[in-house]
Order: sequence, then C-alpha cells, then structure tokens
Amino acid sequence: MKKFTRQIIFFAVVIFLWELGSRLELWMPIILPSPTMVFNALVTGFEDKTLIYDLVASFKRLFIGLGISLVLGAAIGILLAKSKYADDTLGSLILALQSVPSIVWLPLAIMWFGMNEVSVIFVVVLGGTFVMTLNMRMGIKNVSPLYIRAAQTMGSKGMDLFFRVVFPASIPYVVTGARLAWAFAWRALMAGELLSTGPGLGYTLRYASDFGDMSLVIGVIVIIGVIGSVVDQLIFNRVEKSVMKRWGLES
Repeated sequence: MKKFTRQIIFFAVVIFLWELGSRLELWMPIILPSPTMVFNALVTGFEDKTLIYDLVASFKRLFIGLGISLVLGAAIGILLAKSKYADDTLGSLILALQSVPSIVWLPLAIMWFGMNEVSVIFVVVLGGTFVMTLNMRMGIKNVSPLYIRAAQTMGSKGMDLFFRVVFPASIPYVVTGARLAWAFAWRALMAGELLSTGPGLGYTLRYASDFGDMSLVIGVIVIIGVIGSVVDQLIFNRVEKSVMKRWGLES
C-alpha cells in the first residue's frame, strides 16, 4: 500500500505540473497538449468506439502472436538445450537475431505477406520468440545435475525425466521468459501497427499524428503505457514472485 500510495502521489504531482505548465502557456498545445485536452480526446475516442475497436484488434493480434511465440520459443529453446550441434549453429543465429529490433522486420514482412494482419502478427511472433527461446534454453541448461542423477537412480529417463524433473526445475526461467516475451511482443505489435491498415492502437497513433491531433497521440501513448504496466505488474510480476517463492529462490 505504501508503494501504491507513493506512485499515486508521484503521478498526481506530474499531472498537476503538466496542467499548470500548459495553463501558463510555457509551451504550445501543438507540442504538448494539457492533461485536460488529452482526457477529452480519450473520452471522445471511447464514446465513438474508435479506441474500443482499436483495443479489440490489438489484443487479438497480440494473443495470436504471443501464443505462437511462446510455443515456438519454448520448442526451439528445448532443442538448443538438448542438442550441442543445434546450440552451436542455430543458437548463434538466435543470439544474433535477438539484437535486431522488431520494427526492422516490418519491411520484410510487408514484402512477404503484404500490408495486412499476417504481417503484424509475424512481427509480433519474432518479437517474443527469441527471448523465450533463450530463457527456455538457459532454464534447462541450469537444472542441477543432482536432480537428474537422483531421478535416474529411481528409474526415470527420457520423456518421463524431462516432464517430471527437467521442465519443472526450469519453470522460473520459463515464467521470466514469458514475461519478457510479453513485453517484447507488445512493443513489436505497436511498431507493426504503425504501418497497418487499422484498426489498432498503433494505427490510430499514426493516423492522429498525420492529422496533427496531438491530444489523441498522447492519449494513445498513455493507453499503451498503462496496459503494458498493468499487465506486467498485476499478472506477470505476481506469477513470477509466486514461482520464485515456491522454488525457494525468494524469501
């Protein structure tokens, strides 16, 4: 509660100073609209259902892309952890691709699939897959050999050993990977939607920018930031802490 109270006070002060600066005309509204103007733009966007359609479209793409990236990333991570040859070859490629920003893939996606839903989802998948792969690989490789040997002495081997010992022991890394994959996929989605044909938050952001509606631009940015923060703190952060405590990695 203390942390929550401090956050509320901090953001209240920021909004107050922002509004005060706007009313004192320290900057032009076209550069940075006041919080009141941003709020009115958001109210209008929700009343005419534009932002509602945007949210539905964005989350639809996100769920599809993130789901694919989690499954694909986990599968590739297991392959890298279990195969030395794959780790030395495909693993080095994954490390290189991890450093490539998601928006860089957008021109290639448009050339391959056209300017449509598939291109955006493709970018989202790439945004989350690589980080999930690396965390899955690290989780399996860091499983204590004592656990494996103890299970083997009791007759466990093959798939039984993997699903009963190796995978459960790597769960903390899997959760962290999923949390990072969500963050990367969310950013990739916004980047992909900037050049989409809509609807979507990224599309509305570009549309508002093209027509000089800075109040809506700031409003969409606020929505993107709030959704990212809320999902991370209320879902992934709590799940990660719960897993860490259960596995004895956090007091």
